Amino acid sequence: MARRSLKASTTGIKKAKRAFKIREWTQEYLASEVGLETRQSIWKFFTGKPIERQNFMEICFQLGLDWQEIAELPDQRLLTENCQDVESLVQMLRSRRSDKIQTQCSTTRWLDIAQPIELEDIYVRTNILNHITSQRWLDILDLQNFIPEEFDCFGLNQVYQERVSAIQAVMTYPKLMVLGKPGSGKTMFLQYIAMQCNQGKFLSDRIAIFIRLKNFAADARAAGNFSLFNYIIQELSDCGASSQQTQILLNEGKILLLLDGLDEIPEEWNTKIFKEICIFSHKYSKNQLIITCRICEHQYHIEEFNTVEIADFDSSQVEAFVQNWFLNINKNCLEHGKALACQFMQKLQLLENKDIQELAVTPLLLNLACYVFQARLDFPVRRVEVYKQGLEILLNRWDKVRNIKRNEIYLHFSLPQKLELLSQIAAVTFEQGNYFFTQSNVQQYITDYLYNLSILQTEPEVLQLNSEVALKLLETHGLLIEQARGIYSFSHIAFQEYLTAKNIVTSAKPQILEKKLTALVSHLTEHRWRKVFLLTTSMLDNPTCLLQLMKQHIDRLVACDRQLQDFLYWLNHKSLSVQAPYKAAAIRAFYLTLVLLKDLSLTHDMAFSLGIDIRETGNLPPDLSLDLALECALQLSLALLYEPTLDRVVALIFALPDSQTLVYHPDLQRELQKLKEQLPSPVQGSEKFKDWWNTNGQTWVNELRFVILQCRNIGHQWQFSKQHKEILKQYYTANQLLVDCLKNAGKINSAVSENILAALLLPISQTSDCILNRA
Repeated sequence: MARRSLKASTTGIKKAKRAFKIREWTQEYLASEVGLETRQSIWKFFTGKPIERQNFMEICFQLGLDWQEIAELPDQRLLTENCQDVESLVQMLRSRRSDKIQTQCSTTRWLDIAQPIELEDIYVRTNILNHITSQRWLDILDLQNFIPEEFDCFGLNQVYQERVSAIQAVMTYPKLMVLGKPGSGKTMFLQYIAMQCNQGKFLSDRIAIFIRLKNFAADARAAGNFSLFNYIIQELSDCGASSQQTQILLNEGKILLLLDGLDEIPEEWNTKIFKEICIFSHKYSKNQLIITCRICEHQYHIEEFNTVEIADFDSSQVEAFVQNWFLNINKNCLEHGKALACQFMQKLQLLENKDIQELAVTPLLLNLACYVFQARLDFPVRRVEVYKQGLEILLNRWDKVRNIKRNEIYLHFSLPQKLELLSQIAAVTFEQGNYFFTQSNVQQYITDYLYNLSILQTEPEVLQLNSEVALKLLETHGLLIEQARGIYSFSHIAFQEYLTAKNIVTSAKPQILEKKLTALVSHLTEHRWRKVFLLTTSMLDNPTCLLQLMKQHIDRLVACDRQLQDFLYWLNHKSLSVQAPYKAAAIRAFYLTLVLLKDLSLTHDMAFSLGIDIRETGNLPPDLSLDLALECALQLSLALLYEPTLDRVVALIFALPDSQTLVYHPDLQRELQKLKEQLPSPVQGSEKFKDWWNTNGQTWVNELRFVILQCRNIGHQWQFSKQHKEILKQYYTANQLLVDCLKNAGKINSAVSENILAALLLPISQTSDCILNRA
């Protein structure tokens, strides 16, 4: 058995002190990073005194050192005649096992991809987190204070978590438990380590043995012998090694044992196999062991094993995986594959695809995103199918294709029931604004659901036990994540939003559905509900009721305010006076944005959604182009009142429409020419210009506004209050959402859609008239 303490050698102390000095840490700070209450062990470490083995290795890890290079290790005496004999045996067996390792580890399979992919062609570096997410001591308020819009696109979890290389962890810790979410790349990581070792690129003095624990369990049960030692003897005997030679290799620590899928062992065997792993680890402590397990299934502690968690992909890893994926899928045309990878990344980085970014942080779901993009050459506007496929993969397909059976409450706890349970949890927590929730709360939601299932017992004790099992099951599938001790969240906000929408649309009775839709509409002006509206519209068999409720709610926002109604009257009147090949609603959206753009920090999204691309100013109809130029000139003149500079007046002169633009507007052309002639020439110098502007500027701006008002009916000074501006901003964003929902609705009567669009951005009286006329 390995010694329980280690001390640094004289050379090791020098290396450690150099690393410590470079970091400019104090001994107290290093102690806190290691997890020690005092610096006593740190002091002993730097003075060459023995300290607890795990603390020694952790100190080296924090300093970026290989503990074996720092520690004073005793001379190793081989049971063979000399060291050369063991090394020769290692090299011989590695050579003979090369084909088997190649067969086991050189390829990987992805869902929906017909052919296996070479591991080295798809693998990207793996990173780990310094601390296990579920073991953090954080209060729920510490997590809840992170507003979702401010989250990094890589998800709710791993906030403020430092990532380090997984290879570095393998080099630092001889015994490693690697935890990860479903599809996070645990198996690929072990395969990569095995291949690197087999090729002599990593741990070249060891023999890699890769074992899928599920297969080991089945073989051991059939043989009636759960012995890792015997299993390894058999593995090496296939290469010509005798039992004695295998014993020597184990005694000398020449085995790199890679045990994949501790969570995949059938429940009735896991205790026995776990015990066997512990016995083997203690008996042959010189060998290197790496075990992988889903994070929520990590319930046992093995002495001297360091536990790490695989980190989600960062942006560079996503890009590397995407590049590899498209090149592999398009091997017959690599240029096409490169182009698709480039298009994928460009699309992924767009703001409207932030939800795809948030999902695609594990190889499993990133593969789904790549597969969808390969088929469509874009991400679908309607996300429903992507979320549906993602949930089905995590809840069913990922385990099914690998023939893994999880611990279900009963066989009757079906996939639809899991989805229904998750939908209820999502709906309750999202309504409350909770992206994080306590274990007791989520277990109560589960208990309430199980109570209503007639197939289950309803005794409190049984319900409590079953709720714990169900929570563990949802964790195992990777849908609920323990973010800190006793605090949970959905693994992705996108899933919480989708399941919230699903809870609404799957209401069995019409009156319940209408009640839920009415409740949904009460959140119309809340930005965080935006995607729930879009998803609900996509999923409803008939979204007419929801869209009409949204329109009514939007109209009520401005219905009782005389000034806002006057503004909408002007907006409609103005839109009717211009000639443009667009629907009236699109023109109203254009002028609404034109007037409120600066005050409310709006975008031109609504006009764009309705067919007017404000970015292509050269392609705008003459009336719209003219009014856009005049509004721009008016804003520049107002800016001159605060800071008169020559640069700005030159910009103003260029902003005013030229004679060609004004050929059909002679009165406007004449008045603007008079105003231009009043401006002092820039050649007179900045001082004269400033003097002129300070004396005449306000009058000149007023005259410009009067001309624009008289000739084009724009440039009104609406004098909106702060409250008015807030209402108008809500009104604009709500209308934008309504337009997006109309475009997102898959099953809507075209007449209904046209009626709603025709009444968009109209005053209340004309809204009613419009609907009646079209009816």
